[in-house]
Amino acid sequence: MRSLTQSVLRWPSPEQVLAEAQAWALEQRSRHPSLLQVGVFGSYGRGTAAVGSDLDLLLIDAAATGPQHLRLRQWPLEQLPLSCDALVLTPAEYHNLLASGSRMALELQRDLRWFGPTAHRPPGVAPR
Repeated sequence: MRSLTQSVLRWPSPEQVLAEAQAWALEQRSRHPSLLQVGVFGSYGRGTAAVGSDLDLLLIDAAATGPQHLRLRQWPLEQLPLSCDALVLTPAEYHNLLASGSRMALELQRDLRWFGPTAHRPPGVAPR
């Protein structure tokens, strides 16, 4: 039986999560000139996020090198409002991924929503 004195956690609304993620993306872009763009995909990109949904981010970083786990270390994902899965790609890697026709490529083409102005989108990336 649950005690009435326990605190109850409240899951942030999708609008709150997206607003905080966009603010995070803008801050990171101001600190890292090589970060060309940040986008959200998955349930938040589709607009179907609900309680328990995690945040899926794509970071396009012109200076990214090495394996994914090392690329992720420089980004303070813990500052985001909830658990986050992120993928860090160079513009060329992103272009190659989209051209591959893989399941991931199809998901990104369908669901990806970019944060911020269109001026810094990777080549060939249309706003959604």
